[in-house]
Amino acid sequence: MKDPFKTRKMQTIPLPPSEAAPSAPTSSSGRASAIPLGPPSSDSTWRTGDAATERTTDPVMAVPGLAPGGKDRATLTVLAGINAGQVYALDGTEHVIGRGTEADIWVEDGGVSRRHARITCRSDGRYFVEDLGSTNGTFVGTQRVDVLEIRPGDRVQVGPHVTLRFQITDDAEEELQRRLYESSTRDALTRVYNRKYFTERLMAEVAYSRRHRVKLAVLILDLDDFKATNDTYGHLAGDMVLRLVSNQMQRLIRVEDLLARYGGEEFVILARTTGKTEAVRLAERIRSSIAELEIPVAPDRTIRGSVSVGVAALPDVAPDGGPNELLALADARLYRAKAEGKNRVCAEGEQ
Repeated sequence: MKDPFKTRKMQTIPLPPSEAAPSAPTSSSGRASAIPLGPPSSDSTWRTGDAATERTTDPVMAVPGLAPGGKDRATLTVLAGINAGQVYALDGTEHVIGRGTEADIWVEDGGVSRRHARITCRSDGRYFVEDLGSTNGTFVGTQRVDVLEIRPGDRVQVGPHVTLRFQITDDAEEELQRRLYESSTRDALTRVYNRKYFTERLMAEVAYSRRHRVKLAVLILDLDDFKATNDTYGHLAGDMVLRLVSNQMQRLIRVEDLLARYGGEEFVILARTTGKTEAVRLAERIRSSIAELEIPVAPDRTIRGSVSVGVAALPDVAPDGGPNELLALADARLYRAKAEGKNRVCAEGEQ
C-alpha cells in the first residue's frame, strides 16, 4: 500500500450535513458575494466609525522647494573616520579643517594635522580646498592638491583615514543627515554618547596617547542600588534618575572629555590629557555632586542617589596594553568600590 503522504493523494472524507462549511452568501443576482476579511469574531466594533475612503483630505497647500526659510547650503559629510556620518555646514567664507581645538571643522584623528586644510568660498560662489602644509597631505579623489576647486560630490581626504564629501544640500536634507548621525552615536534616553561610539573613540585615543606619550584616563561609574529605585518607584522614575545624573556629569566634565552610557545604569568617561591624580579628583567631584542631587520621582517625593567609580590611567596597564586592558582595569576597580561599601572612588588594585 502506498503512503498517501508521499503520493499526496488523500482520500476525501465527506462531512455530515451538520458539520459541512456554510455556503457563501449570495447576492440577489444569485452570485456568491465576497466575504470581508476581518477578525474572526461576531463583534464588529473593530470597524472604525470613519472608513479611510470616506475621510476628506486636509486642505493644506505645500509647494515643493518653497518652504519658508528654506535655502541651499554647502556641507561636508564625514564618510570615513571616527566621526563617520557627521555633517558640517559651511556657512562662512572660510573654514579650517584640523585636529587642533582652534579648527572650525574639528577632526579627531592622529593622521590629521592641527591645521590641515582650508575650505574657502569665493565671491563668485565657487568653493576651493587648500592644503595648509599638512604632514600627510590633502587629496581630492586620488589627486594630492595644494589648491583646487571642489564641486558637489567631490571627496576630500585629509590624512590617511578621514574622507569628507562636499555637497550642496537644502535645510531638510541637512537636518535629516544630522538626525541620522545623532541616532547612530547617541543614547536615546540620556542623549550622551552610546557604547559603540565610545569604543571607537577609546581605540583611537589609546593609540594616539601611546604614540605621542600623552596622558589618558578612563572612569567607569555605576549608580548604586538602581534596581531598588526601579522596583520602588517604577521604571519612569528610573529613567528620570538616569537623565538627571547624566546631565549632572555632563556639566562637570570638560569639552574635550567624552561621556557615554556603557549599559544599563553604567556610564564611562574618557578623560583626555588626564593623569591618575586629576582623574581621581574628577571622580570625587562627580561622586559628591551626585550624592547631593535631589531627584524628583513623584509629585511629592524626591530621592538622592550615589555612584561608585573605578578609575584607571594608561600607565596603570602594561606597556603593550590596549583599550581592552585599560577598560578592564577600571571595571575591576569599580567592583572593588562596590564591594567596599559603594558611594566611593577606587583607583588602586589589579584586575
